[in-house]
Amino acid sequence: MTDVTVARRQPITVFLVAGEPSGDALGARLMAALKRRYGEDTRFLGIGGPRMTEGGLETLFPMDELSVMGVFEILPRAIPLLRRVDDTVAAVHLCRPDAVVTIDAPAFSFRVARKLENRSFPLVHLVAPTVWAWRPGRARVIAGRYDHLLCLLPFEPRHFEPAGLEATFIGHPVVEGPLGTADGDRFRRRHGLSAADRPLLVLPGSRRGEVSRLLPVFGEAVADLVTRHPGLRPVVPTVRHVAETVRAAVAGWPGNPIVLEDEQAKYDAFKAGEAAIAASGTVALELSLSGTPTVVAYKVNWLTAQIVRRLLLVDTATLTNLILEDKVIPECIQERCTADALVVEVERLLTDAAARDRQLTAGRRVGQILGLAARTKPSDVAADTIARLLTHR
Repeated sequence: MTDVTVARRQPITVFLVAGEPSGDALGARLMAALKRRYGEDTRFLGIGGPRMTEGGLETLFPMDELSVMGVFEILPRAIPLLRRVDDTVAAVHLCRPDAVVTIDAPAFSFRVARKLENRSFPLVHLVAPTVWAWRPGRARVIAGRYDHLLCLLPFEPRHFEPAGLEATFIGHPVVEGPLGTADGDRFRRRHGLSAADRPLLVLPGSRRGEVSRLLPVFGEAVADLVTRHPGLRPVVPTVRHVAETVRAAVAGWPGNPIVLEDEQAKYDAFKAGEAAIAASGTVALELSLSGTPTVVAYKVNWLTAQIVRRLLLVDTATLTNLILEDKVIPECIQERCTADALVVEVERLLTDAAARDRQLTAGRRVGQILGLAARTKPSDVAADTIARLLTHR
């Protein structure tokens, strides 16, 4: 244990804000790490999902209300979101926490932070906004609102420190998740797969909007691929709040699809996967680290895409590619997000040994960079950083 761990043993109150499943997972791990430092009496209030609630979060309202992405996806819900910003700020002032931590969900989190002026508590944001990809001026804006930034990628702090915002690279949460205990053989046994069955992972995202946009395209690609490769077995991991939609959509797919909601089962499936089609996001990194050759796909509202394209500073949306500065993972983004393009890219991974090996090598390199074998968990580094901020205050 570090000196920070024992610096302050009395119970503390932490207000947390998370707006989507990935943030819920981050928040739950951070809560557990803070409890290890400050005891089980540590109080958590705010907004989170099922994992944070199970960890003891007293939640204000359902996290699903915040799960939106893209300019024109947010606009129809702007008034309810702004009302929830005011509700959240009022709750912070009422509970007078020792610290406030917002987790990703920038459209909501940054509005909350802007209204928490003249505060007596440290305000921390977890998951750096992608200023290295677009709108670098946001670094200065965020620096004016937060006391500290917790970064998941090693190159991120240098984009914020010149703007005056202290930033700490804590490591990516994927390295402390169930990935390390994943077992592909366990997945095959559990679902009765024969040696001839080749699992094809299909991951359409966790937000309702992206699921509705991507599933029809993914379904067309799967139908074609299963016809060309009869041994393929579609495996569709999903999350609770979109599971019903996903099950209904894949019910008519060929290949007798397997739908998964359990997190450990998902990582077991990754280890067993022959190849994957995945929505852009953290899951693509998880697949790389699992050794599953992957094609990344994504599509947003047309107007959102036109705006973002004019602002982008990078030419890839995949973390593995960004970390290695090499386009190892193929992408089918926006206009290229078609069934035909996906079939071409997936077939290359199914039939070209060199293409598969290149992705496997890339996954091992990224694992080394992110500290997959490190003893210190990212959530513990995050909790240490928050403890230091509390001690200095």
